[in-house]
Formats: sequence, C-alpha cells, structure tokens
Amino acid sequence: MPAVAKGIIAIGQFAYGVVTISQFGIGIFSLSQFTVAVYALAQFAAAYSLIAQIGIYIHTGRGQLVKSVAEIIGIL
Repeated sequence: MPAVAKGIIAIGQFAYGVVTISQFGIGIFSLSQFTVAVYALAQFAAAYSLIAQIGIYIHTGRGQLVKSVAEIIGIL
C-alpha cells in the first residue's frame, strides 16, 4: 500500500506539505502531475498562481488550457 509523504518538504507519489514534489500533491509550492496548491508547476492543477498544461487559477496562470475562476463563472 502506498504511503503519503508529508512534511515541510514532501517527496513521493502522494504528498502534502509546504513544498511538494509528487505525482499527486497538495501544498503551498508544488511540482506535481496533479496538484492543488498556492503556487503550482504541474500537468493538471488548481491553484492561486500556476504554470500548467491544464489548470484553473485565481490570480495568474500560464499554460495550454488554463482558465481563471472568473472566466469559468462568467461562462455559466
């Protein structure tokens, strides 16, 4: 059974902490494939600020298919 990496600096398949490097991560600063973070560099992300292939952001975002929460609410 996989274990969750947790701590100030968390590195693992599943991780949460201040700085995370993972496949699935939750953290303040995250480098992950899938993540929920404040600042993210990821393939799929939801974050305050991010660089991602696909993502949802609040403040700033860059990437291939990246939308702000305001844009999504405006669409509805």
